[in-house]
Amino acid sequence: MSYHSRLLPHKLLKQLSTFGIGGPAKYFIEISTIEDMQGLIAFCAKEDLDYLVIGKGSNCLFDDRGFDGVVILNKISFCKFQKEQVHVGSGYSFSLLGVQTARKGLSGLEFASGIPATVGGAVYMNAGANGQETKDHLLEVSFVNERGDVEILSRDQLSFSYRTSSFQKRKGAIVAATFALKDCPEARKKQLTIIEYRTKTQPYGEKSAGCVFRNPLEGSAGALIEKSGLKGQSMGGAEVSSLHANFIINKEDAKAEDILSLAKHVQEKVKQSLGVDLEMEIRCIPYSRK
Repeated sequence: MSYHSRLLPHKLLKQLSTFGIGGPAKYFIEISTIEDMQGLIAFCAKEDLDYLVIGKGSNCLFDDRGFDGVVILNKISFCKFQKEQVHVGSGYSFSLLGVQTARKGLSGLEFASGIPATVGGAVYMNAGANGQETKDHLLEVSFVNERGDVEILSRDQLSFSYRTSSFQKRKGAIVAATFALKDCPEARKKQLTIIEYRTKTQPYGEKSAGCVFRNPLEGSAGALIEKSGLKGQSMGGAEVSSLHANFIINKEDAKAEDILSLAKHVQEKVKQSLGVDLEMEIRCIPYSRK
């Protein structure tokens, strides 16, 4: 199949980002099946086109110039339950999955509720909260490699650490995942408690990309930033959230350079006042990777 006619030029990435930031992609396409993802990735390899697979765009900072390649919006969103397991497409909402599993009295993914990511993004980043991580209940992952072939990878074939997975070093696309859960009558109550806490302590009504920095060994990045007196500080259209200091929000039509400048300022101030190095958690996507 030729994908030339399906590639749309100049899609603004700010429309695909929870930050609301980003210039035009050279090409844009939406994919809704595993087979289509296989064909597209094989096509990109043949045509020597760089590509970027995104879901909710919730952990990305796109360049103000855009992306010099194909941006693939992953809409592979099936969801199949079988007893205490769920097999789900990588474009499915991770937050919705957390709600649905809890409603069924299945425990293990309550923490996903409120995380603005797709299942694929959560696996890729090993998203976590409330002492749990995506890897904890993961059984296997379906992955389309750079040749367009599907690999079925069991949990023990993969490596995960804090906000990191082995997929971050591979070219291709996560297309599905299977999770093993446990019966628990209290799952729904636990899920509701988690979402209530998040909505009170995080700036959900604002344009952001979630936590900007990884938590260092010295403690919570948000607490360290607040202790350094940085809440409410701004540069250009970017501002450190006054609700949760590890969030930088797009307050007034911020550019990527505003976010990066403010993030660097935060790193310098925390290092100066507390002697702690903060590492970026948000993925900064360059205009060109070639």
